Amino acid sequence: MLIVLDTNVLVSGLLKKDSKPAKVLDQVTAAKIQVAVDQRILSEYQQVLARPKLKITAANAQAVLQYISAAGLSVIAPPLNLQDVVIQDLMDLPFAEVAVAAMAQAVVTGNAKHFLFLKGLGIEVLTPDEFLVKYELA
Repeated sequence: MLIVLDTNVLVSGLLKKDSKPAKVLDQVTAAKIQVAVDQRILSEYQQVLARPKLKITAANAQAVLQYISAAGLSVIAPPLNLQDVVIQDLMDLPFAEVAVAAMAQAVVTGNAKHFLFLKGLGIEVLTPDEFLVKYELA
């Protein structure tokens, strides 16, 4: 199974060990789910996980980033033609472009409303809980 993992889910999974995002992250690190990424996404992951206020240890951040870099599907995603589409947060665009280019099953995010424009492109947008239930991983 191939997904795009929004940064908010990655952060929540690292901060809250018994949460739904942590369960998604556990499936990723157990190689049951593959994450599609590009350099923009990896850079965002790295920058966000390094924020001191999050208090994610450098060792934990590095381990997860190395795993995703090694085991993830690296994609070169062309820009999406979204001329008439409203995108709430342009920082989400790389995640959408990678999802479409990789033909991912879903974008897993805590901000599903930011990705409503993907529904017309054949990409599911699911919260961690919805994802775990739908794919019977809960």
